[in-house]
Amino acid sequence: MRGRRGDRMTINIQEHMAINVCPGPIRPIRQISDYFPRRGPEPEGSGRGCGEGPTRLAPLALAPPAALLGATTPEDRAEVDSYDSDDTTALGTLEFDLLYDQASCTLHCSILRAKGLKPMDFNGLADPYVKLHLLPGACKANKLKTKTQRNTLNPVWNEDLMYSGITDDDITHKVLRIAVCDEDKLSHNEFIGEIRVPLRRLKPSQKKHFNICLERQVPLASPSSMSAALRGISCYLKELEQVEQGPGLLEERGRILLSLSYSSRRQGLLVGIIRCAHLAAMDVNGYSDPYVKTYLRPDVDKKSKHKTCVKKKTLNPEFNEEFFYEMELSTLATKTLEVTVWDYDIGKSNDFIGGVSLGSGARGEARKHWSDCLQQPDTALERWHTLTSELPPAAGALPLA
Repeated sequence: MRGRRGDRMTINIQEHMAINVCPGPIRPIRQISDYFPRRGPEPEGSGRGCGEGPTRLAPLALAPPAALLGATTPEDRAEVDSYDSDDTTALGTLEFDLLYDQASCTLHCSILRAKGLKPMDFNGLADPYVKLHLLPGACKANKLKTKTQRNTLNPVWNEDLMYSGITDDDITHKVLRIAVCDEDKLSHNEFIGEIRVPLRRLKPSQKKHFNICLERQVPLASPSSMSAALRGISCYLKELEQVEQGPGLLEERGRILLSLSYSSRRQGLLVGIIRCAHLAAMDVNGYSDPYVKTYLRPDVDKKSKHKTCVKKKTLNPEFNEEFFYEMELSTLATKTLEVTVWDYDIGKSNDFIGGVSLGSGARGEARKHWSDCLQQPDTALERWHTLTSELPPAAGALPLA
C-alpha cells in the first residue's frame, strides 16, 4: 500500500525484525602480504610466458614465538656491550670503568659521563644522578650514589665510587646494577634507565671500560611486581633481591674485616675488629650507630664477651680494636668465635644488624679463616666476612648496651 506524499510511514516491531539486514558472510581482512607478495624460489628453466597463469605465492616466514615476545638467544645475551636498539638508545648511553683490586678486596667504579639521556622535566632536560647496587645483597647497605648534575642530558660526573670487602666469591656470583635517575625535589625521583654488569666479566687488577646503552627496568616475575615497582626503586630492588636470592638464602647485612692470630708466647687467640663496610641502616636517618660484640662458644663461665666502642651515625665504621682469649691451641680447636654487629639505641633494645660465626662447623671463608689461624700460629690473618641476618642462638636476648 502506497502512502500519500508527506505522510510518515510507520513499521511495527514484527515487520522491523523481519527485515534482512545481514551484510553477508564475514570475510577475513587481507594481509599486507597480499598487496606485496613474495615469489617463492623457482627451479631453473621453469620460465613462464605472458599467457600463463599467475605463479604460486610463497607464504611469509613468521618469526618464532620467542622472537615475537622479545626473548633473546644465548648469542645475543653474550654481547652485552654491543647491544643497541631504538628503544634503548632513546634512554641514553652511560660510560664508566670498573676495576677489581684483588689485593685490597675493593671494587672501583668510575662513573664518567652519559649522553643523550631521556628528557624527564618540563623544560626538556633532566637532573641526572647514578646509583649503584650489588645484587644480591642488602639494597640500602651497599648503595652508592654520585652527585646530581642539573639541567643537562649529557652529564659529566668523573666520580670514583668504591666497594670494600669484595671477595673472589662475590666476583663469581654478584651483579653490579647501575641505575640512572632524575632527581625531583617536589616529588619522587624518576627512573631513566639501568645497566647490569656481572662481576665475573672482570679480571683482577685490570680496568675494563664500558660504554653501554641504558635499558628499561627489568620486570619482576611475581604478580605483585608492577605495584611494587611503582612504589619506588627501593621497593623494586627489595623484591627483586628476594627473587634472585631464592627462599633458602640469608639476607646480607654488610661486611666486617677481622684479624685472627694465635700467639704461642701468650698462649691465646688475638681477635682484631678492624672495620665494617656497607652495614644495613637501622635508624630513621638512614644510618646506624654500630658496635661489635664477640663470644667464644661454648662459654660456660660467660666470661668471653668483648665489646667495641659505639661509632655514631655511620655505615662504614672503623674500630681497630683487639681482644685476647687466653686458651691452649688444642682447646681452641673445639671453640666457635661468634661476631655480631649491633645498632645502639638509647632507652630501648639495641637492633641486631648482622653476624658471622667462625669455627670448624662454619662454611666457606669463615671456616677457612679459622682453620688457617690454627695451622699458622703467630701469623695475623685478615679476611673479609659477610654479615647475615641470622641471629646466633646464644645472642637471642637483645642487649640493652
